[in-house]
Amino acid sequence: MKARRKILSGLLGIALATTMAASMAADKQLTLGLNDSLTGPGAVYGLPQANAVKMAAQEINARGGIKAGADTYKLNVIAYDDKANPTEGTNAVRKLIDRDNAQYIVGFCCSGPTSAVASFIGKEKVLMLVGNAAERSVTTLGIPNLLRTRPPADFTGAAAGTFVANKGAKNIAVIGSLDVGFYAQYLEAFEREFVKGGGKIIAKETFGLKDRDMTPQLTKVRALNPDALLVLGYIEPAAFVYRQSVEMGMKLPRYGFTSGSEEQFLKVATSDQMEGVWDLRPTELTVEALGETAKAYVANYTKMYGTPPSPSSPYAYDQVYVLKAALEKAGGADDPLKVALAGHQIGIPAETVMKYMPVGKTMFDENGQAYTTNGAFQWQKGKWIYVSDLPSDPVAYSTYLRSLRKP
Repeated sequence: MKARRKILSGLLGIALATTMAASMAADKQLTLGLNDSLTGPGAVYGLPQANAVKMAAQEINARGGIKAGADTYKLNVIAYDDKANPTEGTNAVRKLIDRDNAQYIVGFCCSGPTSAVASFIGKEKVLMLVGNAAERSVTTLGIPNLLRTRPPADFTGAAAGTFVANKGAKNIAVIGSLDVGFYAQYLEAFEREFVKGGGKIIAKETFGLKDRDMTPQLTKVRALNPDALLVLGYIEPAAFVYRQSVEMGMKLPRYGFTSGSEEQFLKVATSDQMEGVWDLRPTELTVEALGETAKAYVANYTKMYGTPPSPSSPYAYDQVYVLKAALEKAGGADDPLKVALAGHQIGIPAETVMKYMPVGKTMFDENGQAYTTNGAFQWQKGKWIYVSDLPSDPVAYSTYLRSLRKP
């Protein structure tokens, strides 16, 4: 009888332990909301970002999850498409918060939906991590629960203006999406520094995101006989400018701000038509400019998705490891505002791919803004080649960004 009681007691203990383990496992799942442009013109940035987030989550889960305090969390990614549209972005994030109970939201490749969400996210008990969206105002709103891994466009534009002036260009023509805020900000900063270097912008021609025939703009520009061309816009329309400038016989230096991969440009232009083009952008996923972590990222991404990652996709990958570091520092996931505060205090996580410049000893400044180095990349024989860093001062820019906050 005693032996039977022991057996029953043991079985009951096992059952209770199993029940407790299952309950604890359920408590350890952390919903990671993903909002990005998965269709439409922004998908060239949004789909690679979404893939990068899912890959990072899988890596972390495969290594046992995130140990924060007494708990270990496995990530469960729920994704929605904002179609690069502010209304769609707002609706997607509201679903993540109100229906899916997501307290941690990543992605955000395009500035329109990102700015729309940023306008209300400060009132929510969530942490928002912004990727490729480069509109400056995202981190001038004084939102403590928002962190951005990509630097604003004008942080890069100023460095680019100095670079082009040093290349000897005096009269430059601009063609781009100049009605889009972050491209306008890039150009404003570019022009300021370019003029300091003795240069002048002699034309500003605009194209839309869906425009494919750039001959009207190029015809106007060619008549002015510029020293160089500056192209600002999404990958596909920019590629049409590069292609058609060659088809029209324009032989001049071409500079751009696009952040596209070789595969993306070669869908529109040939390698010969791209030869010599410069891209003046944050030092993104060019392994010559980064290191072993970037090489591993490219290899893993290519193996998982059958295509190389886009240069800007690690902004989203890095978001997940920033979240991991912030959760570990905060000691848990129950209070996303506490985790956001911890995010402001972390150094640069070892797993991040991009080349970040710390402000003081932390990855993010008081505005919630991180800074990568800026680089000059040139298309040479079929691929982007990292040529050099562009001179950039994150501390000075951080002070400037802080000055733009509304009282």
